[in-house]
Amino acid sequence: MKTLVGLLLRYFIFWLLFAFVCRGIFLLYFYEQLSTLDWSTIFKTFAYGLRMDASMAAYICALPALTVATQLWLKRPIIPKRAAQVYVWVVIGISSLITIINLNIYREWDTLFSYKAIDIFLDAPQLAFASASSSPIWLSLSLLVMLIVIGLLLAKGLGIYTFAWPVTAAWPIKAITSFGVLVIVFLFIRGGWGLTPLNSSMVYFTTEAFPNHAATNVVWYLMNDVVHAKGQATNPYRVMDDRRTTEILKPLLTTEGKSPRILTNDRPNIVFILLESFTADLIEALGGEKGVAPRFEQLIKEGILFDQIYASGDRTDKGIIAALSAFPSQSSQSIIKSIHKQEGLPSLVKDFAQKGYHTSFYYGGESEFYNFKGYMLSHACDRVVDQYSFAAREVKSKWGVFDELTFNRQLQDLSKEKEPFFSTILSLNNHEPFDLPGAHKFGKDNLPDLFRSTAYYTDSVLYDYLHRAKAMPWYKHTLFVIVADHGHRLPLEKWDSNHPKRYHIPLLFYGDVIGTAYRGKRIDQLGSQVDIASTLCHQAGLSSDAYVWSRDLLNPTTKPFAFFTWANGWGVVDTACALGFDNVGKVLTYTSGEQACDEKSPLFKSGQAYMQAVYQQYLTY
Repeated sequence: MKTLVGLLLRYFIFWLLFAFVCRGIFLLYFYEQLSTLDWSTIFKTFAYGLRMDASMAAYICALPALTVATQLWLKRPIIPKRAAQVYVWVVIGISSLITIINLNIYREWDTLFSYKAIDIFLDAPQLAFASASSSPIWLSLSLLVMLIVIGLLLAKGLGIYTFAWPVTAAWPIKAITSFGVLVIVFLFIRGGWGLTPLNSSMVYFTTEAFPNHAATNVVWYLMNDVVHAKGQATNPYRVMDDRRTTEILKPLLTTEGKSPRILTNDRPNIVFILLESFTADLIEALGGEKGVAPRFEQLIKEGILFDQIYASGDRTDKGIIAALSAFPSQSSQSIIKSIHKQEGLPSLVKDFAQKGYHTSFYYGGESEFYNFKGYMLSHACDRVVDQYSFAAREVKSKWGVFDELTFNRQLQDLSKEKEPFFSTILSLNNHEPFDLPGAHKFGKDNLPDLFRSTAYYTDSVLYDYLHRAKAMPWYKHTLFVIVADHGHRLPLEKWDSNHPKRYHIPLLFYGDVIGTAYRGKRIDQLGSQVDIASTLCHQAGLSSDAYVWSRDLLNPTTKPFAFFTWANGWGVVDTACALGFDNVGKVLTYTSGEQACDEKSPLFKSGQAYMQAVYQQYLTY
């Protein structure tokens, strides 16, 4: 009896130790963040993470525990020793793989390995591999092998393969032991006797994101996220009644009076240009680096620059919805993936189509990725052009066709298009693995320089495209709306996912259809991608009533406010304050401003109300 119980105890201790090894590798891998932590905080990542490690160890022990509880009543082993060894090997292998994949996902997204990454892989595996190709492959493989070897040696050292049967004991002892073993395993899985079972927030112990993430057992986190992958039937952001939410949001979403007329044409063509990852850090005029996007600086002198605009989310699927449907990011969900939900959204594409505009969408990659094509077609887009519209020999980028070909194709097609038209184009090359058709302007030595190089390429393609568009007869009737789909941690590698500067992006209105008095102007109204719809509709004489989250950026009564989200977190910005809130740990992880910015501030209440209302609307679609 003692031998079997002792085996289970060693088994449990082994998985705890292996979790500690995995956490150690995570901390060492991100040594730059690790160097900012004191020894007390590092120790706490292990101490606070122990509860989740124990839960994951208990999950792994569940099958062996059930086997032991059954084996107590039998005279011969029911599970061969080799099968028990294979079980350990498989779990070590899977846990090690998840740990190493998590390193590369966290390096890019600042979030742990979740169902979202699996969803992207299942949706378009070749594109997922292309995105991952900028990761240090050989280092990852070396760490994977090392982690597996450590696990196998540790398992052998603790002797967790040793079995001894039959067990000689009275049946009451066997009954108590078998029942007790199963109860103990269940309690460890659940995280204790408390009313609330274990959840991610229970390992959070600080306002800093990195140590909290380090404390989280990524295998447990992934398993939990997969179980809840289809979304929640209830609103995880609900903190107040709906009437209170309406009271808080009304002054933020209400504007009075009229905005100035900046266009010379009541029925302009619209070309909506979404630039992949074109963060404000690339643009000198927005406080970014000099020389990365020099041609964009020239375009600013001829257009209208909105210099205080924030992306709604952290990925393209959220940026498209925010820009074209004025629906804010839902943090932990992405409405574009749900056919029946996204079909209920308003859309600039559809609204302009109903006004007699010819509509089209251009993207050099696979338009089925993240349901881009489905969204466009369900919102009255007449024509979708993607990589399959090009010859196979032209698909030379790992993501599809290089941007210059896609922009050229749109330019050619619009020269034959009947006016007025509303055409959207999404660039793609400023994205991992940052490959280009020619030389990399800033070299290939590191990720920041790769990113700068592809951004420089995007800048060149955009400028050349607009320069050649000027020769087209439709140019003088056309407004170009140029905006990034989201920000990025590169090239500076200094903004965590909760930092507002990670979401600061350019928005430029450009074209001869803009009145000469407004060209070269800068608008310092603080706003978001979702505010483009209302601004554009008012200039084109369309109703903006369907875009309830959108405000006119040209209206002087519009309240300065921006909202953004990342995985299970949200942030808000106004002219005096900025906040970032982690909904897992239920804690403010970022604050800045001239006045007190805390959970008692009006801005925090606005963020709570905004997130709750957005997610509630997502549930109702």
